[in-house]
Amino acid sequence: MSALAAFTAKHVGLAIDSGVATVILNRPERKNPLTFDSYAELLALFRAAAEDEAVKAFIVTGAEGNFSSGGDVFEIIGPLLEKDTKGLLAFTTMTGNLVKAMRACPQPIIAAIDGVCAGAGAILAMASDLRVGTTRAKIAFLFNRVGLAGCDMGACAMLPRIVGQGRAAELLFTGRGLDGAEAERWGFLNRLVEPEALQAEAADLAARLAAGPTFANALTKRMLEMEWAMGVNEAIEAEAVAQALAMTTEDFRRAYDAFAARRKPVFEGN
Repeated sequence: MSALAAFTAKHVGLAIDSGVATVILNRPERKNPLTFDSYAELLALFRAAAEDEAVKAFIVTGAEGNFSSGGDVFEIIGPLLEKDTKGLLAFTTMTGNLVKAMRACPQPIIAAIDGVCAGAGAILAMASDLRVGTTRAKIAFLFNRVGLAGCDMGACAMLPRIVGQGRAAELLFTGRGLDGAEAERWGFLNRLVEPEALQAEAADLAARLAAGPTFANALTKRMLEMEWAMGVNEAIEAEAVAQALAMTTEDFRRAYDAFAARRKPVFEGN
Protein backbone atom coordinates (compact mmCIF):
# COMPACT_ATOMS: atom_id res chain seq x y z
CA MET A 1 0.00 0.00 0.00
CA SER A 2 1.42 3.35 -1.02
CA ALA A 3 1.76 5.87 1.81
CA LEU A 4 1.07 8.58 -0.75
CA ALA A 5 -2.26 6.92 -1.50
CA ALA A 6 -3.42 8.40 1.80
CA PHE A 7 -1.99 11.84 1.00
CA THR A 8 -4.75 14.43 0.78
CA ALA A 9 -3.96 16.76 -2.10
CA LYS A 10 -6.12 19.88 -2.14
CA HIS A 11 -4.07 22.25 -4.27
CA VAL A 12 -2.53 19.92 -6.87
CA GLY A 13 -3.79 16.77 -8.52
CA LEU A 14 -2.32 13.42 -7.47
CA ALA A 15 -2.96 10.06 -9.13
CA ILE A 16 -1.11 6.82 -8.45
CA ASP A 17 -1.18 3.85 -10.80
CA SER A 18 1.14 0.85 -11.10
CA GLY A 19 3.90 2.43 -9.04
CA VAL A 20 3.83 5.78 -10.87
CA ALA A 21 2.59 8.92 -9.11
CA THR A 22 1.41 11.73 -11.39
CA VAL A 23 1.36 15.23 -9.89
CA ILE A 24 -0.79 17.70 -11.81
CA LEU A 25 -0.47 21.47 -11.46
CA ASN A 26 -4.15 22.15 -11.87
CA ARG A 27 -5.32 25.74 -12.27
CA PRO A 28 -5.69 25.79 -16.05
CA GLU A 29 -7.66 29.03 -16.19
CA ARG A 30 -4.47 30.81 -14.98
CA LYS A 31 -1.96 28.53 -16.74
CA ASN A 32 -1.39 26.54 -13.55
CA PRO A 33 0.40 29.10 -11.34
CA LEU A 34 1.89 28.22 -7.97
CA THR A 35 0.53 29.63 -4.71
CA PHE A 36 1.69 29.56 -1.10
CA ASP A 37 -0.62 26.57 -0.56
CA SER A 38 0.50 24.59 -3.61
CA TYR A 39 4.18 25.17 -2.76
CA ALA A 40 3.59 23.85 0.76
CA GLU A 41 1.61 20.88 -0.52
CA LEU A 42 4.25 19.93 -3.07
CA LEU A 43 6.92 20.17 -0.37
CA ALA A 44 4.93 17.84 1.92
CA LEU A 45 4.23 15.46 -0.95
CA PHE A 46 7.86 15.01 -2.03
CA ARG A 47 9.01 14.72 1.57
CA ALA A 48 6.45 11.94 2.07
CA ALA A 49 7.69 10.27 -1.11
CA ALA A 50 11.04 9.61 0.55
CA GLU A 51 9.27 7.12 2.83
CA ASP A 52 7.10 5.49 0.14
CA GLU A 53 8.49 2.29 -1.33
CA ALA A 54 5.36 1.55 -3.39
CA VAL A 55 5.82 4.61 -5.63
CA LYS A 56 8.69 3.95 -8.03
CA ALA A 57 8.60 7.07 -10.25
CA PHE A 58 6.93 10.48 -10.56
CA ILE A 59 5.50 12.48 -13.42
CA VAL A 60 4.99 16.21 -12.83
CA THR A 61 2.80 17.93 -15.40
CA GLY A 62 0.27 20.70 -15.87
CA ALA A 63 -3.39 20.68 -16.81
CA GLU A 64 -4.88 21.60 -20.17
CA GLY A 65 -1.98 22.55 -22.37
CA ASN A 66 0.39 24.38 -20.00
CA PHE A 67 2.95 23.27 -17.43
CA SER A 68 3.04 26.27 -15.06
CA SER A 69 3.22 30.03 -15.35
CA GLY A 70 5.20 30.21 -12.07
CA GLY A 71 4.34 32.13 -8.92
CA ASP A 72 0.88 33.67 -9.05
CA VAL A 73 1.19 37.43 -9.49
CA PHE A 74 -1.68 38.32 -7.17
CA GLU A 75 -1.49 35.42 -4.70
CA ILE A 76 2.30 35.37 -4.23
CA ILE A 77 4.08 38.39 -5.70
CA GLY A 78 1.62 40.94 -4.35
CA PRO A 79 1.62 39.57 -0.78
CA LEU A 80 5.43 39.31 -0.81
CA LEU A 81 5.63 43.10 -1.15
CA GLU A 82 3.99 43.36 2.27
CA LYS A 83 6.35 40.98 4.08
CA ASP A 84 9.38 41.95 6.14
CA THR A 85 12.81 40.39 5.66
CA LYS A 86 12.06 37.54 8.05
CA GLY A 87 8.85 36.68 6.21
CA LEU A 88 10.54 36.89 2.81
CA LEU A 89 13.35 34.58 3.96
CA ALA A 90 10.79 32.11 5.31
CA PHE A 91 9.17 32.03 1.85
CA THR A 92 12.38 31.64 -0.14
CA THR A 93 13.59 28.96 2.29
CA MET A 94 10.34 27.05 1.83
CA THR A 95 10.53 27.19 -1.97
CA GLY A 96 14.15 26.08 -1.86
CA ASN A 97 13.16 23.22 0.42
CA LEU A 98 10.78 22.02 -2.28
CA VAL A 99 13.69 21.64 -4.70
CA LYS A 100 15.70 19.89 -1.97
CA ALA A 101 12.82 17.47 -1.39
CA MET A 102 12.55 16.71 -5.10
CA ARG A 103 16.28 16.01 -5.26
CA ALA A 104 16.28 13.97 -2.02
CA CYS A 105 13.36 11.65 -2.79
CA PRO A 106 14.64 8.35 -4.23
CA GLN A 107 12.18 8.16 -7.12
CA PRO A 108 13.14 9.53 -10.54
CA ILE A 109 10.96 12.53 -11.43
CA ILE A 110 9.90 13.18 -15.02
CA ALA A 111 8.61 16.63 -15.96
CA ALA A 112 6.11 16.47 -18.84
CA ILE A 113 6.16 19.99 -20.27
CA ASP A 114 3.63 21.53 -22.62
CA GLY A 115 2.95 25.21 -23.28
CA VAL A 116 4.03 27.77 -20.70
CA CYS A 117 6.79 26.67 -18.29
CA ALA A 118 7.98 29.88 -16.67
CA GLY A 119 9.55 31.24 -13.50
CA ALA A 120 9.05 28.81 -10.63
CA GLY A 121 7.42 26.44 -13.10
CA ALA A 122 10.71 26.28 -15.01
CA ILE A 123 12.45 25.62 -11.70
CA LEU A 124 10.21 22.60 -11.02
CA ALA A 125 11.09 21.29 -14.47
CA MET A 126 14.79 21.96 -13.82
CA ALA A 127 14.63 20.14 -10.46
CA SER A 128 13.19 17.03 -12.09
CA ASP A 129 15.51 14.25 -13.20
CA LEU A 130 14.22 13.97 -16.77
CA ARG A 131 12.25 16.36 -18.96
CA VAL A 132 9.96 15.49 -21.86
CA GLY A 133 8.59 18.48 -23.75
CA THR A 134 6.46 19.38 -26.72
CA THR A 135 7.10 21.42 -29.81
CA ARG A 136 4.93 24.22 -28.35
CA ALA A 137 6.67 24.34 -24.95
CA LYS A 138 7.94 27.78 -23.90
CA ILE A 139 10.49 27.64 -21.08
CA ALA A 140 11.64 30.85 -19.42
CA PHE A 141 13.42 31.77 -16.19
CA LEU A 142 11.69 35.12 -15.75
CA PHE A 143 13.04 36.34 -12.43
CA ASN A 144 14.92 39.35 -13.80
CA ARG A 145 11.74 40.42 -15.63
CA VAL A 146 10.15 41.10 -12.23
CA GLY A 147 13.22 42.79 -10.77
CA LEU A 148 14.66 39.72 -9.04
CA ALA A 149 17.96 37.88 -9.30
CA GLY A 150 18.26 34.70 -11.32
CA CYS A 151 19.59 32.88 -8.25
CA ASP A 152 16.25 31.35 -7.29
CA MET A 153 15.64 27.88 -5.84
CA GLY A 154 19.06 26.60 -6.94
CA ALA A 155 18.97 27.87 -10.53
CA CYS A 156 22.53 29.20 -10.51
CA ALA A 157 23.81 25.83 -9.32
CA MET A 158 21.63 23.45 -11.32
CA LEU A 159 20.88 25.12 -14.63
CA PRO A 160 24.57 25.42 -15.70
CA ARG A 161 24.95 21.69 -15.10
CA ILE A 162 22.07 21.01 -17.48
CA VAL A 163 22.68 23.47 -20.32
CA GLY A 164 26.17 24.83 -19.64
CA GLN A 165 27.42 27.97 -17.91
CA GLY A 166 27.13 30.39 -20.83
CA ARG A 167 23.67 29.29 -21.83
CA ALA A 168 22.45 29.35 -18.23
CA ALA A 169 23.85 32.87 -17.83
CA GLU A 170 21.97 34.00 -20.94
CA LEU A 171 18.68 32.58 -19.70
CA LEU A 172 19.05 33.98 -16.17
CA PHE A 173 20.29 37.43 -17.23
CA THR A 174 17.77 38.00 -20.01
CA GLY A 175 14.73 35.94 -19.00
CA ARG A 176 14.22 35.03 -22.64
CA GLY A 177 12.22 31.96 -23.53
CA LEU A 178 13.29 28.68 -25.09
CA ASP A 179 10.89 26.94 -27.41
CA GLY A 180 10.76 23.16 -27.36
CA ALA A 181 13.17 22.59 -30.24
CA GLU A 182 15.84 24.91 -28.81
CA ALA A 183 15.37 23.46 -25.32
CA GLU A 184 16.06 20.00 -26.72
CA ARG A 185 19.15 21.22 -28.62
CA TRP A 186 20.46 22.84 -25.46
CA GLY A 187 19.94 19.66 -23.46
CA PHE A 188 17.22 21.02 -21.18
CA LEU A 189 14.71 18.59 -22.69
CA ASN A 190 15.63 14.93 -22.93
CA ARG A 191 12.94 14.32 -25.54
CA LEU A 192 10.76 16.39 -27.82
CA VAL A 193 7.33 15.12 -28.90
CA GLU A 194 4.15 16.45 -30.42
CA PRO A 195 1.65 17.76 -27.85
CA GLU A 196 -0.79 14.90 -28.33
CA ALA A 197 1.98 12.37 -27.56
CA LEU A 198 3.32 14.03 -24.40
CA GLN A 199 1.41 12.18 -21.70
CA ALA A 200 1.87 8.80 -23.36
CA GLU A 201 5.61 9.39 -23.77
CA ALA A 202 6.01 10.45 -20.13
CA ALA A 203 3.89 7.52 -18.94
CA ASP A 204 5.91 5.04 -20.98
CA LEU A 205 9.19 6.40 -19.63
CA ALA A 206 7.87 6.37 -16.05
CA ALA A 207 6.58 2.81 -16.43
CA ARG A 208 9.98 1.63 -17.65
CA LEU A 209 11.69 3.30 -14.70
CA ALA A 210 9.15 1.86 -12.28
CA ALA A 211 9.76 -1.62 -13.69
CA GLY A 212 13.52 -1.24 -13.29
CA PRO A 213 15.76 -2.02 -10.30
CA THR A 214 14.37 0.76 -8.14
CA PHE A 215 16.89 0.42 -5.30
CA ALA A 216 19.68 0.77 -7.85
CA ASN A 217 17.87 3.67 -9.54
CA ALA A 218 17.64 5.42 -6.18
CA LEU A 219 21.40 4.95 -5.73
CA THR A 220 21.99 6.43 -9.18
CA LYS A 221 19.90 9.49 -8.31
CA ARG A 222 21.67 9.89 -4.97
CA MET A 223 25.13 9.64 -6.53
CA LEU A 224 24.26 12.06 -9.32
CA GLU A 225 23.38 14.54 -6.59
CA MET A 226 26.32 13.84 -4.26
CA GLU A 227 29.01 13.82 -6.91
CA TRP A 228 28.41 17.45 -7.88
CA ALA A 229 30.53 18.37 -4.88
CA MET A 230 33.21 15.70 -5.37
CA GLY A 231 36.47 15.50 -7.22
CA VAL A 232 36.87 12.69 -9.75
CA ASN A 233 38.94 10.44 -7.50
CA GLU A 234 36.54 10.93 -4.60
CA ALA A 235 33.60 10.19 -6.89
CA ILE A 236 35.20 6.97 -8.14
CA GLU A 237 35.70 5.80 -4.56
CA ALA A 238 32.12 6.69 -3.63
CA GLU A 239 30.77 4.87 -6.67
CA ALA A 240 32.77 1.78 -5.74
CA VAL A 241 30.95 1.67 -2.41
CA ALA A 242 27.54 2.38 -3.99
CA GLN A 243 27.95 -0.25 -6.70
CA ALA A 244 29.15 -2.86 -4.21
CA LEU A 245 25.98 -2.15 -2.23
CA ALA A 246 23.87 -2.59 -5.37
CA MET A 247 25.55 -5.94 -5.93
CA THR A 248 24.08 -7.22 -2.65
CA THR A 249 20.50 -6.80 -3.89
CA GLU A 250 18.18 -9.55 -5.03
CA ASP A 251 17.54 -7.57 -8.23
CA PHE A 252 21.18 -8.06 -9.19
CA ARG A 253 20.77 -11.81 -8.80
CA ARG A 254 17.43 -11.73 -10.63
CA ALA A 255 19.13 -10.06 -13.59
CA TYR A 256 21.84 -12.73 -13.67
CA ASP A 257 19.35 -15.59 -13.39
CA ALA A 258 17.20 -14.07 -16.14
CA PHE A 259 20.22 -13.62 -18.42
CA ALA A 260 21.29 -17.22 -17.84
CA ALA A 261 17.75 -18.41 -18.64
CA ARG A 262 17.52 -16.11 -21.69
CA ARG A 263 14.49 -14.24 -20.38
CA LYS A 264 13.74 -10.67 -19.38
CA PRO A 265 14.40 -9.92 -15.68
CA VAL A 266 11.50 -8.92 -13.46
CA PHE A 267 12.81 -6.53 -10.82
CA GLU A 268 11.20 -6.16 -7.40
CA GLY A 269 13.20 -3.29 -5.92
CA ASN A 270 15.11 -5.23 -3.27
